[in-house]
Formats: sequence, C-alpha cells, structure tokens
Amino acid sequence: MSFVSYERRGSVGLVTLNRPERLNAISGAMLADFERAMAEAVSDPETAVVVLTGAGRAFCSGDDLKEFDQQSESEATVRAHIEAIQRITKLMLGNDKPVVGALHGFAVGGGFEWVLNCDFVVASENLVAFFPEMDWANFVTGGVTYLLPQTLGYQRTMELIVLGERQSAARLLQLGLVNWVVPQEQMLDKAFEVAEKIASKSRSSVARLKTLLNQDLGAQLWRAVELEQEATVQAFLRPEAAERVKQFGRDKR
Repeated sequence: MSFVSYERRGSVGLVTLNRPERLNAISGAMLADFERAMAEAVSDPETAVVVLTGAGRAFCSGDDLKEFDQQSESEATVRAHIEAIQRITKLMLGNDKPVVGALHGFAVGGGFEWVLNCDFVVASENLVAFFPEMDWANFVTGGVTYLLPQTLGYQRTMELIVLGERQSAARLLQLGLVNWVVPQEQMLDKAFEVAEKIASKSRSSVARLKTLLNQDLGAQLWRAVELEQEATVQAFLRPEAAERVKQFGRDKR
C-alpha cells in the first residue's frame, strides 16, 4: 500500500497523502512515498500544475511521534528522516510547476511547513495550523526560518513558532499564508479550478516566473534549509527531546 498517491486529471496532477487512520502523520515510509509521488508529478511532461491534498479528516498532523518513540533514535535515523523532509521541500519549491495546496483539518509541524512550500493555498474553513516543535524541544524544517519572515516579519515569525498557538483558516488568510478559504466540500473543486486556470496560461511563462522568484529566494533559502536540518538533528538527539516525546505519548493515553 502506498501512503501517498499520484494521479493526473488532464493537465493537473493530484498528489494525495493517504494515511488517514493516523491523520496523515509523517512516517519514514510516508516520506519515501511522498518524495516519489511529488517527483513523478513534477517530472510528468503532461502535468502543468500539481494539487496537493490529504485523505481523511486532516491534511497532515505532523511527525508520527509514536514511530519515533518506538525506533532507535540514532543520529543516522533522525538525519535520514529530516533529509527526506528537506528533499520534498526542494522538490516543491525548486521545480518550475506551481503547487496548489488543498488543505483541511490539521496542518501541524511538518504539515504546516508544506503549506508554506505551496505556491497557492486553498484552505478549508476547518483548517487549523500550528508549530508544536518548541513544546517537544524540536526544531522547524522546510525552509520555514527563511520563508516565514519574508511574509510575516521577525516578530510574527517568532510568535507563530515559539508560542505554537493554533491558527485558524481565517487567521491564516489574514496573515497572507493562504489564498482562499472555502467550505470543506468545496475545497478540492476550488483547488482544481485554480489549477486549471493556471494551466490555461503560458506554461513557459509561468515556469519562468516561478524559477525567477525562487532564484530571488536563492542561496539564502537553501542555506536556511541546511541549517534547519542540522538544528533539528541536534535537537532530536538531546535527552530533553526524547523525554518530551515520551511525555506526549503518556498524555495521549
């Protein structure tokens, strides 16, 4: 069974996180499937635009802490996990095809990071997004330390990451982190409407625009990704992080 699927509908590719029983929590197997599906989508010559969504009740509830609690937390294991997340960020931001997020339920931690990696975002009215990393003695990834200040500035970035408070769809729209907020039953249709409108434009011009905008982000973004990776690995290996993850598991029982 694949935890992430890819299909093409006309000129629009659809990538779906498909681990609904865990609210699409991020596991090692899911990351491998996501990387494969996104790579297939952006390399498909018939696909002009990619829509990203999640099956079930949520887009993505963040890292599967149960998996981390059960596996040996060696540096190699943690580093491989973080490197996979960062490769997906590079696939989404570094390719020249627009990615439209169709997001609902929860977008937590890594799920919130993927929101920021989309070029356009259609949010369901029930979307709730937040960064829990500071509660778990962890660190953000996905280029967040560079991308978020570009949109929100320093203080708002600190607020969202350090306080980790839940942000509603309406608040995300106000902050400029999503483009549209619609009822959940209209979310995917709206995302495809946007994607098809983009696909009707000149592919070469749209591709060139995204490439130039990402070049403007340039080396600073990819350097931030590298620094985040190292900070996350070091954070995960600290005893405090292991204890906080275990405490989270105890609190959930």
